[in-house]
Amino acid sequence: MPSMNSRKEHLDGLAVGILLVCCMFWGLQQVLVKSIMDEVAPLFQASLRCMGACVLLLVWCRVRGIRLFERDGSLWAGLLAGGLFAAEFACIYLGLRYTTASRLTVFLYTSPFWVAALVPLFVKSERLRPLQWLGMACAFVAVAFAMREGLGAGNNSALGDLLGLAAGALWGLTTVSIRANNLTRISPEKLLFYQIAATALAVPWLSVALGETWSFQWSAMAWGSMLAQTVIGAFASYLAWMWMLGRYPATKISVFVFLTPLFALLFGTLWLGESATPTLLMALGLVAVGIVLVNRK
Repeated sequence: MPSMNSRKEHLDGLAVGILLVCCMFWGLQQVLVKSIMDEVAPLFQASLRCMGACVLLLVWCRVRGIRLFERDGSLWAGLLAGGLFAAEFACIYLGLRYTTASRLTVFLYTSPFWVAALVPLFVKSERLRPLQWLGMACAFVAVAFAMREGLGAGNNSALGDLLGLAAGALWGLTTVSIRANNLTRISPEKLLFYQIAATALAVPWLSVALGETWSFQWSAMAWGSMLAQTVIGAFASYLAWMWMLGRYPATKISVFVFLTPLFALLFGTLWLGESATPTLLMALGLVAVGIVLVNRK
């Protein structure tokens, strides 16, 4: 990857391409997690994928000669980011026990608003103009509009909604803490290690406390899902995200996450046989408009 020091004020073709691929997989990941929940308990899934990603990251760093444990003054800020990241995923997976994935996703993807509202307090260059705020509003309305079909039908759990909202806030606060504490000065590998290591250490205890069964009597589908979640999701895509945070404005890349729940609906259509409605297609167009507005120079 290019040097972490060469920051850019606007997204280029490389950034857009990486973000689209990441959001596409994160949308698929929602389907992967939900499809095997009967075989692999939710917090058990989160624990295993972060444990596996830690191993992959250690191997990656060993091969590339990247030092993860040298003193650089990032420990406490890194632990804060790691704690927020772990809490976010605990809320996501706990929330899925009480509500549908589509309903929780609406609340989870409020995270860019936390980024847009708080990052400029610490990084003045990332302040959004009124037109860019309009773009944020367009993207959020599009997501809520597209997801409305999955919000009814006997699903009124306030606890699941609150956990989804908390997860969105924690995701946004993780990004804010990274930018506010200048953690982008360290390597993306070390930045990612703080987060997945904290999750790998904390979430298994929560899984055990809630009485989840730790069993490896899985189908081929479950093994494939966990492999994809670990290698692509928790390792490759998050490493790319950490690298992006060090190179591009957090406020501008964060708006792209609005595409993830829409990709989740698209993959649900292909995987689960759900219909791709005109509402979804119009929402995708509105998200595109929002992204263009946020990234206007």
